[in-house]
Amino acid sequence: MKADIHPKYNAVVFQDLSSDLSFLTRSTLTSKETIKWEDGETYPLVKVEVSSRSHPFYTGKHKIVDTGGRVDKFRRRYASK
Repeated sequence: MKADIHPKYNAVVFQDLSSDLSFLTRSTLTSKETIKWEDGETYPLVKVEVSSRSHPFYTGKHKIVDTGGRVDKFRRRYASK
């Protein structure tokens, strides 16, 4: 097998914007934003819109997540039809 072809995994904090969930894990993603974690260390912060705490499949609740106004655009387009 070739050496040094796999990406480096670093500790990163993911924060769900639609709930109060934050968790520390390893990822290849990086960010310019940082956050001080519970252990006193500073880690890169990656903000996500959906996680296991806010996804309808895991919560059992249907919730519309509209970040770009797509739902309103759809309703305006097809409201007269």
